[in-house]
Amino acid sequence: MLDFRLQVFYTVAKRLNFTKASVELYISQPAVTKHIKELEAQFKVSLFERSGNKRIILTSAGEMLLQYAERLLEIYHELDYDMNLLVKQHSGVLRIGASTTVAQYIIPPILAQFHKKFKDIRVLLITGNTEEIELALLNKEIEFGIIEGISRNPQIRYEEYLNDELVLVSAINNPVIKKDVIKPEELPTYPLLLREPGSGTLDVIAHALKPYNLKLSDLKVEMQLGGTESIKSYLLHSNCLAFLSIHSILKELKNNECRIIDIKDLTIERAFNFIQHYGQPSALTELFIRFARNYKL
Repeated sequence: MLDFRLQVFYTVAKRLNFTKASVELYISQPAVTKHIKELEAQFKVSLFERSGNKRIILTSAGEMLLQYAERLLEIYHELDYDMNLLVKQHSGVLRIGASTTVAQYIIPPILAQFHKKFKDIRVLLITGNTEEIELALLNKEIEFGIIEGISRNPQIRYEEYLNDELVLVSAINNPVIKKDVIKPEELPTYPLLLREPGSGTLDVIAHALKPYNLKLSDLKVEMQLGGTESIKSYLLHSNCLAFLSIHSILKELKNNECRIIDIKDLTIERAFNFIQHYGQPSALTELFIRFARNYKL
């Protein structure tokens, strides 16, 4: 339905590379050039110009057309989504990857509601740390994933989904710490529990401590554990502190089992991201991502 020339322009404008666009669209590079020239002839403007090292950049007209193309593509996707919902012809297998925190605290209620609405879609959920889910995507073991962390692999497309905050947590009766607020430089004086190497959570913590000249190796790490539930259970039976997602401790806070220790001038925020291959996602992938975005946590 959408003018294919506009799809070609959009892909070139996003990649700023004719060769990459041709690979992504499964057409030849001369065909890409032909479609762009037809658009330029139609609008009587140049959409791209050459810069140094054979690179291309958008002209002011190209920038304007890109804004309209993005709006039109969004409307087209919404139309396609709503029309598909109307006829309810959704079936098949959808393989999703989720990093540990997402798999435990974010995605289960979404999956339950998704299954109620689309009973003919079979969902397979693979869990692991961020590094493992990215590898599963690259190996085509999953259609898409939802991960935490600040990882950026150039072979993967990242799209922000939800915001999260990591907070420093202690058991409610921990005798080692009586304060409600500590300074960043005090962190190395307390025993800590951390996630395992490859964890997105670990990457976020390391990144947040850099401005304070603190490295993970400076911390007094009592143990590294491969999951939030393991860390919580250990935490509640020890004198350790741990950085945990606020989503993961709501029940424990309500039951007065743990408390949050504020760190002066330090807030550790991160995003949960959808990860996909470049190119047009499958219909089921697009369906689930749209559903998840509309779900109210």
